[in-house]
Amino acid sequence: MNAKDIVLKFYESNAILSKSYLQEVLHDDLILEWTSSKGKISLDKNDVLALSKDIRLSYYSLRAVIHHVLADSEDRVVINYTHYVATFENPDEEMVLATYFVLWELRESKLFRGYQLSQLIIDS
Repeated sequence: MNAKDIVLKFYESNAILSKSYLQEVLHDDLILEWTSSKGKISLDKNDVLALSKDIRLSYYSLRAVIHHVLADSEDRVVINYTHYVATFENPDEEMVLATYFVLWELRESKLFRGYQLSQLIIDS
């Protein structure tokens, strides 16, 4: 599987919700640099696993709609997507959570370095 396919599968499968799949696809030395409206944070593999648990406990459902995927080399992929969520309190109403741009560098066919920008979507 090439880098683009690995990244597509990661987002299409909602891998963030599966601890076992995350263990497979995340490199042990993973670093995700995430810039959002709340500032910049740096996450390692354990942080991403903890985030996964928080997401599973916070939302009834989560899905990604992928807008663009570009591979500029054998090991770098850029993806643009939007996350939609439904809460436990209102599982029948889906809402937009945020839009993301992520540049992934893969090593050993695993997500190794990520540079993520996100923007919360606020209904007005």
